[in-house]
Amino acid sequence: MTYDELRELSYSGAQVLHEGAIYPVREKNIPLNIRNTNAPDHPGTMIRERFDSGKDPDRFITGITGRKDFSVVSLSKRGMSNQVGVLRKILTVFERHNISIDYTPSGIDNVSVVVPTEAIAASLYPILAEIQQEVRPDSLVVHDQIAIVAAVGRQMAFRPGISGKLFGALGRAGINIRIINQSPDELNIIIGVDNRDFARAIQVLYESFAI
Repeated sequence: MTYDELRELSYSGAQVLHEGAIYPVREKNIPLNIRNTNAPDHPGTMIRERFDSGKDPDRFITGITGRKDFSVVSLSKRGMSNQVGVLRKILTVFERHNISIDYTPSGIDNVSVVVPTEAIAASLYPILAEIQQEVRPDSLVVHDQIAIVAAVGRQMAFRPGISGKLFGALGRAGINIRIINQSPDELNIIIGVDNRDFARAIQVLYESFAI
């Protein structure tokens, strides 16, 4: 995997190796080889800045990980897409309360702010009151007990049907998708599911992509 993929995985919940721990070798462009102590002859995982795109043509998902216990603050406002500064006002409210935002999936006239429940619990009601005052949304709701699952892979952008396969696998397993988000560089696909479906969603995706 690349260092960028490692960062995506560690940020989304993988805890085996934190991207910050290998910062020195990344700065010096030194490849890192992680091996299994119980199988020392196995080639293990090679981490580098980049790889030849022609290698491993059948491997397009690097890993799947996730975290539980997120809250989603969702608001809608008619004509929001035509109003300059609305998103800035919303994000500024969270900034005033020193809340770091994980994801902001959005539509034409709606936006959701995804944050860890623990981080927002103490200041939730003041935040909602300030958003109401600043933006005057048509609706403002909070959804709790949400888990975030991330599928990471540098070649996903060049593989038609990856999203369809992912959503189809979850649908067949009866898992309802609450959030869909994708990074601009198409390095990951982020989905939100109910906390109760978290472990099952991870299992289903591992089995579907044979990671």
